[in-house]
Amino acid sequence: MDRLVYIASASAARLDTAQAVAANNLANAGTVGFKADLLASRAALLEGAGWDTRVYAPVTGVGLDGSAGTLQQTGRELDVAVDGAGAIAVQAPDGSEAYTRAGDLRVSADGVLQTASGLPVLGDGGPLLVPPYQSISIGRDGTVTVVPDGQGPEARVVVGRIKLVEAPPGGWRKGGDGMLRAASGGPLPASAAVGLTPNALENSNVSAVGAIVQMIEAGRQYELQVRLMQAAEKSDQASSRLLSLNG
Repeated sequence: MDRLVYIASASAARLDTAQAVAANNLANAGTVGFKADLLASRAALLEGAGWDTRVYAPVTGVGLDGSAGTLQQTGRELDVAVDGAGAIAVQAPDGSEAYTRAGDLRVSADGVLQTASGLPVLGDGGPLLVPPYQSISIGRDGTVTVVPDGQGPEARVVVGRIKLVEAPPGGWRKGGDGMLRAASGGPLPASAAVGLTPNALENSNVSAVGAIVQMIEAGRQYELQVRLMQAAEKSDQASSRLLSLNG
């Protein structure tokens, strides 16, 4: 009987994690550039003599759905969408290099080009600095051009180039902070093959309907595992009563 309880409880624990992943995806269905998390698990036998009839479902990792989200034209001069499988390099709070698909950029009061969450966007030599400007534009290759304050259109100057990187299929991992990093570890080199679509944003690739269905399915399967554990408890109690009568 303990085998049934073990298998049902292990499945319930895995389903609880699946529910949390689906809920996080649903919560980010409207987040710019968000990539849906994918839960990976496998069936495994409990090691040890006499224990190989007990199976559990360990979570082997949370993967990433690399499919592109839909493009939304915004007309905003600091909005960019990353083409293909690339990403924008940013400086994480711990000072390390991280990557994002969220292209709704800002210029801080100190003149630092930042993401909407306040992370500095990296250029060729570190955080990209923007002088006071009348107008600004970002090219398809990541080049940032401004017309400085007090000057005409003929005075346009290039102030830097956003570092764009790419990783092979399956080459991204998502950290607890929601930022992308290379699965191989360490910073990635700039890639000239990655381009941007100016004045546009990439929407989240999460299907809200799909995430809701996943949550419902996980919830129902969780209830089934709980009922199995309850059935095992009742069966155990019945067996105990029979033994007491025989005694």
